[in-house]
Amino acid sequence: MNVLIADKFPENRVEEIKALGVEVTYDPTLGAADLVAAVKGVNVLVVRSTQVTAEAIQAGGTLSLIIRAGAGVNTIDCAAASERGTYVANCPGKNSVAVAELAMGLICALDRRLPDNVADLRAGQWNKAEYSKADGLLGKTLGVVGVGMIGREVIARAKAFGLAVVAWSRSLTPEKAEALGVGFCATLDDLVPRCDIISLHLAQTAETKGLFSADLIGKMKDGAWLVNTARAGVVDEDALLAAVEAGRIRVGLDVVSDEPEGKTGPWSCRFKDLPGAYVTHHIGASTNQAQDAVAEETIRVLRTYMETGLVENWVNRCATTPAHWQLVVRHFDRPGVLANVLTEIKSADLNAEEITNVIFEGARAACCTIQLDKKPTDDTMAAIRARADEVISAELVDLTK
Repeated sequence: MNVLIADKFPENRVEEIKALGVEVTYDPTLGAADLVAAVKGVNVLVVRSTQVTAEAIQAGGTLSLIIRAGAGVNTIDCAAASERGTYVANCPGKNSVAVAELAMGLICALDRRLPDNVADLRAGQWNKAEYSKADGLLGKTLGVVGVGMIGREVIARAKAFGLAVVAWSRSLTPEKAEALGVGFCATLDDLVPRCDIISLHLAQTAETKGLFSADLIGKMKDGAWLVNTARAGVVDEDALLAAVEAGRIRVGLDVVSDEPEGKTGPWSCRFKDLPGAYVTHHIGASTNQAQDAVAEETIRVLRTYMETGLVENWVNRCATTPAHWQLVVRHFDRPGVLANVLTEIKSADLNAEEITNVIFEGARAACCTIQLDKKPTDDTMAAIRARADEVISAELVDLTK
């Protein structure tokens, strides 16, 4: 098995992957365009921030698994991977503390204007009167949008700072909010006007893209702060920019839409010269602690795949197949039995969407469940049941009920 690691990865963990008995190519300098050639002959690709395009996936004829050494997979063309039958896996939750720490750091920076403070001193300017005007965080209301692992870590730290916390998430209920010790908001429209600070912790999906809209930005309190350590695409960035330019709100951003792909080099961010905006280098997960935890999880996913063929943290699995019927065949555990059953299914022009076969103790009998796109005819069922020396029973389950 050939493994390509196309991003920075702890050196000691690279050696652990080699110890699994695979061929490893480690090149953290690769970019999206480079992958098209580099991925040829590769079985498993490991990436962090490097974009994996449809062109690269198409070029990787042997590519069977892409592991995102992190949580978000928006830099991977998952649709293209799904079309090629390539698994995409991630490492959720392993960098939660690191991202939460940066979110709190940005909140403190906004309150005390730390970047401007330090910049003036480095420029030889002493301006204590100006930088003594901070409000302080105690008693302010923080709205946490998204209460997954990162959001929960932010909540814990915010409480230690004396912030009152309210939260919204699609899965949050009043009971869950009470257990977390936060105020429950049924909608974002309910949350936004209440908050002095809002911190975003949502994965970017088709449902969350642009979720923090111009309308919501318009409902923020004058002087409120927005912190985004999630993904740039969950916010209407044009509306956000306009609000900051108008001096109505301030922002702390670890993610912006026009981030360069390269690790170093010149860049001009449209927020960079705004006094109400602090932008960091998309470093939320970039602590040694977080990267080691992510690397360890990457190795676990790879080892499991090598040893069992199963993919942990599989993100591009079809949530619901087109199957409307499930055929349950109890059968003798003999060579050719399932091949004969599948031949009957093929002859009836039925498509098997998913197949699972389990063996009973003693390995004399087994049970196979086959999800089908259409209902088998009585003749097809009779043909399967007629194989009495192979098939013990065959029953249909209507999955639509």
